[in-house]
Amino acid sequence: MSDFVQASCVFLDNPATTVDEALEFLAAKACELGIGTDKAAVLESFKAREKEGTTGMMDGFAIPHAKCDAIQKAGVLVVKFAGNVAWETIDGKPIRAAIALCVPAQEAGTTHLQLLSRVAVMLMDETFRTETLADNDAASIAARINAGLDA
Repeated sequence: MSDFVQASCVFLDNPATTVDEALEFLAAKACELGIGTDKAAVLESFKAREKEGTTGMMDGFAIPHAKCDAIQKAGVLVVKFAGNVAWETIDGKPIRAAIALCVPAQEAGTTHLQLLSRVAVMLMDETFRTETLADNDAASIAARINAGLDA
């Protein structure tokens, strides 16, 4: 997975201030990048997952994920926000970055769980969180996430 996340999948200074704005942006980008084929279906999948329970973690990160037939290939999108995003979180702090997982429905039990597990492990590392929030270089962020996916 060492080149799974491309710099073109990392977005900096996104102006979203709400979870809905963030998820709409992610669904649109997933389709623009050829990961998904139907923005509305991808967005609905992201929103359905949020209804099951927040994907807002802690220390400024969220891991939204979408699993549906409109997703053609697994992908990870990273978004750093220009300011705080109002998103229910474990620690009550606002979100500053999201690592979004997009997985085809047929890979829901395999690829999805592998990606989610690896991203969760990355987010437990304080150095990873601090460096990612401070980093403003898309290629560097992609490389850091790829290194974590390979670990």
